[in-house]
Amino acid sequence: MLNDCSLISLPKISDPRGNLTFIEGNLVPFEIKRVYYLYDIPAESTRAAHAHKTLKQLLIALSGSFDVTLNDGQTSKTFSLTKPYEGLLIQEMIWRDISNFSSGAVCLCLASELYDEDDYFRSFDEFRKNINPR
Repeated sequence: MLNDCSLISLPKISDPRGNLTFIEGNLVPFEIKRVYYLYDIPAESTRAAHAHKTLKQLLIALSGSFDVTLNDGQTSKTFSLTKPYEGLLIQEMIWRDISNFSSGAVCLCLASELYDEDDYFRSFDEFRKNINPR
């Protein structure tokens, strides 16, 4: 359900020499099994355009900014990610589109599962047919 997706504040340690943010154990509500990042994305591109059956993700704008539009099959909501100390928690069975990348944007993804093509819905129509009421 879309209400189960939310922004998570990460620790920000400010110092005159620069800021530090860390991610460990209890800060993310799932075990991190895979980490990847998107970069060098043309501003007009849209990434993602899929949903996962079981995988959960935390997306973080490490640099620059981008928008993430989430859809649970009935409702959609757009989050603008602009801070490297804030992540967007995306639950399973939520469609996502990532767009409006600023120049130099880097999107970090922490995932609850290893890559498995069978976990993806790549068609929005197929996703909507498989939504189970919670």
